[in-house]
Amino acid sequence: MRVLMVSDVYFPRVNGVSTSIETFRQALAAEGVEVRLVAPRYADEPEVEGVVRVPGRAVPRDPEDRLVSWTALRTVVRREAIDCDIVHIHTPFLAHYAGLSAARRLGKPVIATYHTLFEEYLHHYAPFLPAEWLRGLARRLSRSQCNALDAVVVPSMAMRERLEQYGVSVPMNVLPTGIPMGRFTGGDGLRFRERHGLSAEQPCVLFVGRVAFEKSIDFLIESLSLARREVPNLILLITGEGPAKRALQRQAEALGLSEAVRFIGYLDRQHELPDCYAAADGFVFASRTETQGLVLLEAMAMGLPVVALAAMGTRDILSPGRGCLTPEDDVAAFAAAMVRLLCDPALRGRLSQEARDYAREWADDRLAARLAECYRRILETADRPNPGACPASSRR
Repeated sequence: MRVLMVSDVYFPRVNGVSTSIETFRQALAAEGVEVRLVAPRYADEPEVEGVVRVPGRAVPRDPEDRLVSWTALRTVVRREAIDCDIVHIHTPFLAHYAGLSAARRLGKPVIATYHTLFEEYLHHYAPFLPAEWLRGLARRLSRSQCNALDAVVVPSMAMRERLEQYGVSVPMNVLPTGIPMGRFTGGDGLRFRERHGLSAEQPCVLFVGRVAFEKSIDFLIESLSLARREVPNLILLITGEGPAKRALQRQAEALGLSEAVRFIGYLDRQHELPDCYAAADGFVFASRTETQGLVLLEAMAMGLPVVALAAMGTRDILSPGRGCLTPEDDVAAFAAAMVRLLCDPALRGRLSQEARDYAREWADDRLAARLAECYRRILETADRPNPGACPASSRR
């Protein structure tokens, strides 16, 4: 089976969509699925088998992303779709329309993964427009785009429920991204600490992700300020880059936390990121708009206990309560949970083992097998009414 994936983002742009695409792209091969990907070119990325790059230019106000030529993208997608069996779209911008156009023109089934809850994001990037107007626009556009497809893949039950509220009527299949377990083992925490001037004993919590307003990192910094009353030398490591960095630096400075909040920047996922996970005592996460929360599973795979808000898509991961503490959405409650974790070695050890065991249930090979079965079911029913329903649409 041949699948054409189309996306407006991909590595070296680091985010959850890029990670999801690459994880499935690699794991699907074992299921007999050949994946070809059309994505933007950012600079001088090396040629990779199965990845076709379309030149792009930096997006105004967001230089990490790329805007490609519509004509070039449409031409490349139509060419690559000719010998594929199904088109799988990953983003709702130009890639959506290029993938949909090619699939309909060639009579191929077309699906999309709805990765991002855009109604909660747009007001951060267009603050000059009314927030309610932007939310309404996001809902209408999402409904229109999804209902033009044969099926939609969503990473969590919460996302499916939200799209149902929008009025999406095509079949929706809950299928989260898995974790490549082999990549999140080992890690040299002492090496990371030495490199960044941290002693072996210094308590440390970690956030990994895009440094964006919707990640609620300001909540983590406020919680850190309270937690340091009980754990005075506690520090927060923030990895990644993004538009909220300067505002967060100002917040830390205003709270007297300039030395306690360390902005690490992007880390190499092959070596530096596992070292960073291994160096921390706990992983903290407060996003209320996450559609899945892959970094939670990465941290758990490394045996790192999690303190996080169980909101939106993270509920699917956190609701069993394994390997994690899930305080109420309150700065003081979150700070108390961090203190509890850091001051109770027995609790930390128990949660660490739970986290490792639990993460294995989300392994990439298991979830790639479900996506391959989803593709096969769509192809089998493509000529029947209401195609697109896939089996096993619960988490496991």
